[in-house]
Amino acid sequence: MADKNAGGAMGAAGRAPAADKADAIRNVVLVGHSGAGKTTLVEQLLAATGTIQRAGRVEDGNTVSDFDEVEVRQQRSVNLTPAPLTFNGIKINLLDTPGYADFVGDLRAGLRAADAALFVVSATDGIDGLTQMLWEECAQVRMPRAVVITKLDHQRADFDGVLATCQEVFGDGVAPLYLPVITNGNVNGLIGLLTQKFYNYAGGGTRTEKEPGAEYEARIEEHRGVLIEGIIQESEDESLMERYLEGEPIDIKVLVQDLEKAVCEGDFHPVLCTGLGVGAIELLELVTQGFPAPHEHPMPEITTLDGKPVANIACDPDGPLVAEVVKTTSDPYVGRISLVRVFSGTLRPDMTVHVSGHGLAERGHEDHDVDERVGALSCPLGKQQRQIAKGVAGDIVAVAKLSRAETGDTLSEVERPLLMTAWDMPEPLLPVAIRAKSKADEDKLGQALGRLVAEDPTLRLENNAETRQLVLWCMGEAHTDVLLDRLAKRHGVEVERIGLRVPLRETFGGRTQAMGRNVKQTGGHGQYAICHLEVEPLPSGGGFEFVDKIVGGVVPRQFIPSVEKGVRAQMDRGVRAGYPVVDVRVTLYDGKAHSVDSSDMAFQIAGQLALKEAASKVPTLLLEPVDELSVLVSDEHVGAVMSDLSSRRGRVLGTEPVGRGRTLVKAEVPQLEVTRYAIDLRSMSHGTGTFQRAFLRYEPLPPHLADKLAAESG
Repeated sequence: MADKNAGGAMGAAGRAPAADKADAIRNVVLVGHSGAGKTTLVEQLLAATGTIQRAGRVEDGNTVSDFDEVEVRQQRSVNLTPAPLTFNGIKINLLDTPGYADFVGDLRAGLRAADAALFVVSATDGIDGLTQMLWEECAQVRMPRAVVITKLDHQRADFDGVLATCQEVFGDGVAPLYLPVITNGNVNGLIGLLTQKFYNYAGGGTRTEKEPGAEYEARIEEHRGVLIEGIIQESEDESLMERYLEGEPIDIKVLVQDLEKAVCEGDFHPVLCTGLGVGAIELLELVTQGFPAPHEHPMPEITTLDGKPVANIACDPDGPLVAEVVKTTSDPYVGRISLVRVFSGTLRPDMTVHVSGHGLAERGHEDHDVDERVGALSCPLGKQQRQIAKGVAGDIVAVAKLSRAETGDTLSEVERPLLMTAWDMPEPLLPVAIRAKSKADEDKLGQALGRLVAEDPTLRLENNAETRQLVLWCMGEAHTDVLLDRLAKRHGVEVERIGLRVPLRETFGGRTQAMGRNVKQTGGHGQYAICHLEVEPLPSGGGFEFVDKIVGGVVPRQFIPSVEKGVRAQMDRGVRAGYPVVDVRVTLYDGKAHSVDSSDMAFQIAGQLALKEAASKVPTLLLEPVDELSVLVSDEHVGAVMSDLSSRRGRVLGTEPVGRGRTLVKAEVPQLEVTRYAIDLRSMSHGTGTFQRAFLRYEPLPPHLADKLAAESG
């Protein structure tokens, strides 16, 4: 399959099937940390195929974009952004993903929509923790992957060093397909290790082919041997290795075929490299020939709405419609645009589809079960929306006017509603309390937040009735900044951050007795109610008990529930710092009533007064919520994490190795100490640590903190 005219090690794709067939589509997600060069690489590929006029240029060692005509860079750093192009009759949907851990939701949406991944690694900065974690995620599902080393034009570029890091971090099956030829800091060409040809780009960007010089022979031999051995190890022909070791030359066509198959099945991961104007064609050849078509990639699990598995649905344009919303954007002028991956069937404008919910109701996303009419279909590139007639199985299209569908929802036929199993979505663990800056902002805030929630399944919206705060649960500080910026610029709503209140509790520190006396005579119908209460603490988690020990009818039976009602009302309001009272037993043992002036309300007030009086006689304790934390970190960060948890008044319960150089640390930590733990853990673990939290119980707050909070509240 090696085509000398194409010049690449894999050759040009000879097939050019119809554009509306699944085997003429490749869906590729670009993964890499911020600054690795993903967007610049996308521009190079678009320019190489004539989709845009030109890519960036290098000025003072930095790449400058000239891609303003379609504004493809706008918010690309924090958004999942599609960029379609065509190469040798194959449509390639490139999905550029954010490089920040805060936007891992968009990144995982890109992994769901794609059939293969390009891991973009900077020749100057190497690999970060998030990239390594995502490689492992892809490895678990055997997603086809390749590595692209970028920024070879930079003066600090170290191809050999970064290649060695990739092979060490990513593991077996990682080997270069090309070697860069760098002269005076400029990438002049590539050496194909299979063809042993030098593809020269020095002549103004036009590629020419020639023999490499003798000075490259040793380097070629070293890397070529590793590449061929890696390919042969994945070959189904068991005789190849023996023949190779015996010195028999292996036909390059056989090697290319085995390479393509190994890449497609996720067993081998070629390393390519790019510089300014160099390497785009070679990468496109790999994508079109080595990466799987949509029908070659496993289909996500599909069920009926009641959870029954549905089999025999394939990536077939003539099959039943099954599509998924992988990204939602809204604009006050354009409206809502849904980026949709079609897994089966064909999506057409103006057809009616069923929208099935995505199971994230706990985050404020309703579980949809509605029919909607599809608007116009388009092929998005930057801000351009190029209308198309249909979206076939395997393709990714933009759909207008889906007013109810949200990210993660399934689109299917009205007569046969289906649901795709939701992809793994990280839990937002950074709470941020906000309030509107003005009455006008407050009036618009609800609708604007509803739109943000529809766009972003990693955002959770909480209206905390206890603390009376509106809380956004975000992925991190950058995620918060982007959300608040969108509220202001896109929806015209200004908000401000306020201090987050943690829901504390109060309880009694000892047993006591008190009287509540509500006796008033105003000339007309008065109030008369006297009750004697005994209050005692219960063990943690004991809740509330009300005991009736009235004898002789000193408090009429109809007013005993009134006393309890008043006690409960005062418990909700608190007795010291305004927090609810818990874990107490209240016993009504005596009282007095009046035949005319006693009433339900009079005894409610007497019960409240008695509880407040009791609180003045014995110490009251402030209780804080304690969470159980499960922190997953790399082994080298375990010591720092455990020390930090201890400094947060936490109790480390133990550690457990979980494999792949990671350890699970379990601890009990007060909620007051972990409100910003999502940010702090990321800093401590260099972006590799994750954690989960679950409410455990309430415990007494240390006296010095209790006094401080009580003073602040009162």
